[in-house]
This record gives sequence, C-alpha cells and structure tokens, in this order.
Amino acid sequence: MEFVIVWTMVELLFALILIVALGFVSAVFFEAYRRKNNNAHVEAPAIFEDPKSLKQVRCPSIFDPAEKYISLIVPAFNEELRLPGALEETMNYLQQRATKDKSFSYEVVIVDDGSVDETKRVAFEFVKKYSVDNVRVILLGKNHGKGEAIRKGMLHSRGELLLMLDADGATKVNDAEKLENQIHAAAKEEYKFGDSSASNSSFRISDIPIAAFGSRAHLEEKALATRKWHRNFLMKGFHLVVLLAAGPGIRDTQCGFKMFTRAAARKLFTNIRLNRWCFDVELVYLCKWFRIRMIEISVNWSEIPGSKWKASTPY
Repeated sequence: MEFVIVWTMVELLFALILIVALGFVSAVFFEAYRRKNNNAHVEAPAIFEDPKSLKQVRCPSIFDPAEKYISLIVPAFNEELRLPGALEETMNYLQQRATKDKSFSYEVVIVDDGSVDETKRVAFEFVKKYSVDNVRVILLGKNHGKGEAIRKGMLHSRGELLLMLDADGATKVNDAEKLENQIHAAAKEEYKFGDSSASNSSFRISDIPIAAFGSRAHLEEKALATRKWHRNFLMKGFHLVVLLAAGPGIRDTQCGFKMFTRAAARKLFTNIRLNRWCFDVELVYLCKWFRIRMIEISVNWSEIPGSKWKASTPY
C-alpha cells in the first residue's frame, strides 16, 4: 500500500514538472509571437539626462562600437535602502582599478524598474557624484520585471564586457575579475590566439560571443543540510524543470551575477522574450540555440535581507 502511494506521488511530481516545462516553452513561443505581431514593444530612442546640466545625452545602442571596457548593469526595484551601499562599494572598486590601469574604463547603468520609493533619487545622486559618463540611469516608468530591466540596460550599454549584478550586493563586485579572466581565456582559445595565421592586433574581446555565469552551485551541499525538506524538494524540482526546458550545462541559472561579451549580449538580449525571473533559463536556452560558449564560475554569495525580486534563489 505504501509503495503504491509513493509511486503515485512520483508520477504526480513528474506530471507537474512536465506541465511546468511545457508552460515555460509555451510562454517563450507565445511572447515571441505576440511581439512579432504587435509593434508596441518597439522602443523609442532612449535619452539619458545629465542631472547637473539637465542636458540630454544620447543613449547608445548595443549595435554601436564599444566605448568602455566594461559596463555594469544594475536592475533596481524599490532599492532605496540597499542600493547606496552596493553602489558605493562598486564605485570604489571601479575607481581603484581605473587608478591602477589607465586603460581601464567603465560605466554603471542603473535601471529603475518602476520603483515607488526613493530609488530614482538615490540613483541620480550617484550620477551627480560620479558624472553621467560613468553612471547612468534608465527609468522604465512602470514595473516590467527583472528580465526586462536587464535587457534594457544591456541594449543601451557601451562596454566590451557587460556584467549584470543585483542591487543588493549579494555577490561582491570584485568577483567580476573571475568571470572576466575566464572570458579572456576562452576568447583567446576561440580566436586561436597565438596562431601564426591570425593577427593578434585584430583581436577584440567584444567580438567573441561568450557568456560567463556566476554560480552558487558549490553552496548546494550546505543549503541542503540547513533547509527544510520541502524547500529542498522544490529546489530539486526546479532544477529538473530547467534541465527539461534548457538542457544541461549550467547548474545555477538563477545567480544574478553574469557577464557577457558585447557580441553575446547583442545576440541574446535582442532575442530574449521573458521579462521576469525565468529569463535566466531562457538565456541558457538562447546560448545553446545560437551556439554561444557558456562558462560557469563559482562566486562568493551571501543572502541579503529584503529581496524585491521574487523566486530568484534556487539554493
């Protein structure tokens, strides 16, 4: 009798997982069809405003040549309390690198996803402090979801490398160097760096499509030991849904710390369709679809209270 009950529960679990996986795939195709037949998603040219001079600054496009070495895209929704500390730490790190390496250039793009608190004011204080050339703010007006906020930031960034990171500072910004170093190594390998038939002078990191995924998979064992069984059950179920929807390759799709070369970002974020938390899974799917090389790198991570993004942590 107990065996029959357990077997029935297993069957129900697999049925539920298949339904969720089919729902994910259906959502992607539905959104693609909706956008194809509805021009409402076509965006007007975006403009940055310099809060000091109130002059309008042209918003760049991902199709323009890179003007900075790295862009950091920070989606923010009602983050007036956590954003200042994370941004101050980020700016200190970037300025230190720029002081040591005169060729290092950067920008931070804050995307306010329809916040109703003082996030906009906090963001513009950093623009005033560090200039509109180094810190820029995109206002979405209303809440669209984390996926859309990141997409918008990616499409209007100037970096050769583009890093998305959460506004809470859960992953320390200096871990960007781990992803950066792995991308450089992979790009040189892709380009056959050192081959006598290839000109090293023509090598540009921005032209090689590579995606680096920050990962907390190394923390899974500790999480399993400390979390309640039902959360572990849901976590494993989510992993199975990801496996069915996007295939193997990336263990932690939901970590908010990811880096892309400009070529990869151009291909991925002009084709992504999901606006909210499951967009991470779609990124993995698109990388495979476009044969963009993926790398998963362990990063340091700590849980920060007060998350505004729902269902973003599988561990």
